[in-house]
Amino acid sequence: MRAASSPTPEAALIRPPGLVPYTDANEEMHRLAGCRLAAEIPDTLILLEHPPVYTAGRRWKPEHLRWAREQMEAAGAELHLVDRGGSVTFHGPGQLVGYPILDLGRRPDVLAYVRALEEVVIRACSDAGVEGLGRNPVNSGVWSGDRKVCAIGVRVMRMRVTLHGFALNCTTDLSWYDAIVPCGLTDEGVTSLSRLAGREVTVEEMAPLVASRFAERFALDLRQVDASAAAPA
Repeated sequence: MRAASSPTPEAALIRPPGLVPYTDANEEMHRLAGCRLAAEIPDTLILLEHPPVYTAGRRWKPEHLRWAREQMEAAGAELHLVDRGGSVTFHGPGQLVGYPILDLGRRPDVLAYVRALEEVVIRACSDAGVEGLGRNPVNSGVWSGDRKVCAIGVRVMRMRVTLHGFALNCTTDLSWYDAIVPCGLTDEGVTSLSRLAGREVTVEEMAPLVASRFAERFALDLRQVDASAAAPA
């Protein structure tokens, strides 16, 4: 815990417009994490949307893919194997994706970090009027009963700096999930904030709420910066 008299450290919020290709975002996230590890940049939160893409983490299995790669590509989506935990998930339009790049310090409690991300999302959703969300006793993420509204998958570089993060379904077309077993969980499903709220809950509405709750939970002075100025080239 930071002492009450300690100043709140400044942190960077990067919010690129439009749909950001997954490969571009993944490369930039890893570059910024390396810069954070070298203490060249402050803690950073990236909030964005991707074009349709499936990502498979370190625990994915072939049976978690219901469609072949060729079928995914024919539908307009990519498939990438990535270095986070967890299995297969979807990213796409109408989904708020967050990539926190935080220095957790030496010997971090990674489970506590995941729980903190869940808390950020739960509180931000409550701010939008979507109440009753919670945790699953076994699996990470934010849930409405047995349906996941926000997936979480992380990696900690050199056991210190965070990579990857969370994906919150806002107005996401849930039919994209037909191609996979989301997160490898055969008995649970997915949902969106719009479906739960009975109204359109957009990425544009949720991004500032998530950023505010993130800054509050991690005690940061979060200030939006231009992506091109976020780190040394």
